[in-house]
Amino acid sequence: MPAADQVSRKPPSVKSEATRALILESALAIFRERGFERSTMREIAAAADVAVGAAYYYFDSKDAIVMAFYQQAQEEMAPLLNATLVKTKTLETRLRSVINFKFEYFLPNRALLGALSAHVDPAHPLSPFSQETAAIREQDVGFFQQIVDHSNVKLPSAIHVYLPRLLWLYQMGLLLFWVYDRSPDQARTKILFDKTLRMILLGLRLARLPFLRPVHRLAGELLEVIYGKAPTLPEMEK
Repeated sequence: MPAADQVSRKPPSVKSEATRALILESALAIFRERGFERSTMREIAAAADVAVGAAYYYFDSKDAIVMAFYQQAQEEMAPLLNATLVKTKTLETRLRSVINFKFEYFLPNRALLGALSAHVDPAHPLSPFSQETAAIREQDVGFFQQIVDHSNVKLPSAIHVYLPRLLWLYQMGLLLFWVYDRSPDQARTKILFDKTLRMILLGLRLARLPFLRPVHRLAGELLEVIYGKAPTLPEMEK
């Protein structure tokens, strides 16, 4: 193997990782203070006390920094969210615990999330619906899959297979409302969360009633149009 390839494949050093973490931390502080759009890589480098070239070495753009923030958030939250599954038993308690935890985790960067929410178009790389964020999105959807599986939710298979994605989308809607909520301590978000979660849980219970089977079929067809054909599951008890 050529020496150049050997060098390129060496794992990052502790110092390198520390420098990268410092730049990321400094960038987030700048984003909070000045906003994402107004901040520059030069300001970020100055805050981290590194050369501008060094900042670009670790992150080739502000977008790359945000992607690193997304990934870091996933990695930090994963073990704590998994622990929530162990401590809670029902779909309601799990959803309440998980979504409230995310409100608390993202609180220091609430303004940043608000600025980034302008990029919802899937064509934008920072959109939560983009191809670039697909791996992070699928990891989060996978967690909602665990919530559904461990909560023994019983629904018709045409709907059941899409439930984790629907719950993930519900979470995203709550987070979007939360970042723009100007009420004291985001009280309106808390009310919205409580009321809509109750409605969802009631809807899931009603969905099991036999007379709603025609609705199940139509809902399944609609979800297939939105998300594409999902893997089939054994027909759940109705």
